[in-house]
Amino acid sequence: MAAGLERALKPFEERASDAEARLAKLEALLSNKDGLGSGSETISSSAMKDLQSKLDAVSAECLAEKDKNRKLTTEYEKLQYQNSHLIRAVKEGDLQLKSLTGQIQS
Repeated sequence: MAAGLERALKPFEERASDAEARLAKLEALLSNKDGLGSGSETISSSAMKDLQSKLDAVSAECLAEKDKNRKLTTEYEKLQYQNSHLIRAVKEGDLQLKSLTGQIQS
């Protein structure tokens, strides 16, 4: 059961992890103004705005992936619950069929 959930969620977790790594890189570049330049160069205002927009996009993507992951987890748990009830109903039906078949033969 849990292995199936992990297998189903693995691609989403990988995408979220990649997004978080890109986010961390962008945050590091923003906090270190000399990150893009060499020597005494500094990041221009337009480069800062570009980095900020990329950071915002990656943050939004990360949040979207986490939301998808949460929804898929909820959906999976609902399906597992339904599955367990269906299995129980089939087993009960089989038992009733056996008992009816046994009564007819008697």
